[in-house]
Amino acid sequence: MSLYLVESIFNGAIKEKAVFEKKVVEIGEELGKKESSVIEVQVAKDLSRAFFIIEASDRNAINESLRELGIPVTLIKPVRLVGKDLDEVKKEANTVNYLVEWNLPENLTMDAYLERKTKNSVHYAEVPEVTFSRTYVCEDMTKCLCFYDSPDESTVKKAREAVKAPIDTITELSSDK
Repeated sequence: MSLYLVESIFNGAIKEKAVFEKKVVEIGEELGKKESSVIEVQVAKDLSRAFFIIEASDRNAINESLRELGIPVTLIKPVRLVGKDLDEVKKEANTVNYLVEWNLPENLTMDAYLERKTKNSVHYAEVPEVTFSRTYVCEDMTKCLCFYDSPDESTVKKAREAVKAPIDTITELSSDK
């Protein structure tokens, strides 16, 4: 089984959180039929985009399930979880409220990325009001998603500056906190 990042852009098709949550239950049930499971789901506060982390044996099972349910798929890529254990993520999925996307530079290897992350992560202590939670790195080294708990967007930006990591997109997430 592998982890996959699935991104979806709703283009206004889902306007209420309750409708989205019902869809998430349907997705979980459909994926379960294919021996796959939803690990975590994060949705933008404005419900414009959703990010699913799904454990599956192959991407086709994911793609088929989501298409059957009318969920638009804009990206499916295998990812690696960095910074947390998978069981921890399952328990703490709702403890984040910001997502930073970084399109990784060409020629960056996974080993170099992990070394850089280890070296720079100590600098999160310089911005104690932000809690870094976890990162999903696409196995093809094209992008990563980093999750944070923060009082506001500007503080997330400060934390990213402290660890010398760029931001391509920052998304405030719908949170149950």
